[in-house]
Amino acid sequence: MQNDMPCIMVTGSHIPFDRNGLKFYRPDGEISKEDEQAIIGSAFVFPPVEQLPELQVSPQGAQAYVTRYTSLYADKILVGKRIGIYEHSSAGRDLYAPLFQELGAEVISLGRSDEFVPIDTEAVSEKDRLLAKGWAEQFNLDAIFSTDGDGDRPLVSDETGNWLRGDLLGLLTASELGIEALAIPVSCNTAVELSNKFKSVTRTKIGSPYVIAEFDSLANRYSTVAGFEANGGFLLASDLTINGKRLGALPTRDAVLPALMLLAASRNKKISELVDQLPQRFTWSDRVKDFPSKKSKQIINDALISPEQLLIKLGLVSVNCVSIDQTDGVRITLDCSDIFHLRPSGNAPELRCYAEANTEIKAKDYVEKILHKIITLN
Repeated sequence: MQNDMPCIMVTGSHIPFDRNGLKFYRPDGEISKEDEQAIIGSAFVFPPVEQLPELQVSPQGAQAYVTRYTSLYADKILVGKRIGIYEHSSAGRDLYAPLFQELGAEVISLGRSDEFVPIDTEAVSEKDRLLAKGWAEQFNLDAIFSTDGDGDRPLVSDETGNWLRGDLLGLLTASELGIEALAIPVSCNTAVELSNKFKSVTRTKIGSPYVIAEFDSLANRYSTVAGFEANGGFLLASDLTINGKRLGALPTRDAVLPALMLLAASRNKKISELVDQLPQRFTWSDRVKDFPSKKSKQIINDALISPEQLLIKLGLVSVNCVSIDQTDGVRITLDCSDIFHLRPSGNAPELRCYAEANTEIKAKDYVEKILHKIITLN
């Protein structure tokens, strides 16, 4: 993007081992949903590939990515910080330690793997939760940084090894950057609006193309615009100035910027203290794997026809539906202000469930009970 080059990225975050995704970029950034439809609706005859060219690895992209962030600070902003890097099989794992070290941090490499590790930053496994808590205590860490498999979604913990939810990480990042207007998916925590830190918050369907689609409209009305997702990916739509240095817009998912801004915001306090200052709304999410899309769509349709019947089927008999949001799947707000949201995954045969409540235990309980009921009923 910096060199105005179209490209294709081979991705693989948490989807099944035998699958990869392809992400297409125009010279100015990710293709839009309109671009996708134009591609699908076009017919081309390609000659057969008889010989594949030998690909040359260029270090320029990696170097530019690291310099983008290390150049923002004349001082060593992370001096005194002990940061664990959960490397696993992340595509960017060799970049992160040098980047944080250049900014002054003491870095401890953790969990490097030669086998693919499917890290889902929206539904962190119990194994990875326990690993983080153990590492934080063992190495006396201020934070742990990791990403999903292809390195565009961050996973960041506080000093106790508690992984931050991606939308709260995005909220703290946008606040530290002084962003005026946000575009975020409908599944994000309502603490974003309740924080009163932003002049405008627009909710979209889930997926970075939908977030990006709102940027032009917001940029016409506000001077600084960004977006983020519940998976932690942060998208910067405006050029910013930090410490007198230009940080150019990067309207595609970025894992390093949110981690860096969180660490900058916590120079004189703990990350957990920053989180505790936010409106106390808690989210949880998980998924049913190998769940046919046809069944997912039927559940969504049934919910729209009769949400009260769905509540009964899911065992939620002491609450009532007060509103339904159909932006993406079905998102039901209950009369106790709790929220649950069902949606088929966009890149795997899975049904995702999101919940929000005034305690994390309650949000987690919603997700576990709802998914258990869905598995039992189907």
